[in-house]
Amino acid sequence: MKKFEVGRWYSMSSPCDHECIWSYQVISRTEKTIILSDGKEEKRCRISRHSSEFFKAEAVYPLGSYSMCPILVADKEV
Repeated sequence: MKKFEVGRWYSMSSPCDHECIWSYQVISRTEKTIILSDGKEEKRCRISRHSSEFFKAEAVYPLGSYSMCPILVADKEV
């Protein structure tokens, strides 16, 4: 399974508008959480075990978990 690496940038797009893209840098990580920065603010996110198994790469929900939410996956490196 691909994992998030500290210092690397990852991006995700909106499921409704693929021109809407968010990019985050991994600031630090533990086994179950990562801290992301978009250049303005930092967010602490828990790695989703269920989504990570589905994508075969670590996955987090930086904008929250809701219907049609974007998912940041470790294999979407910028």
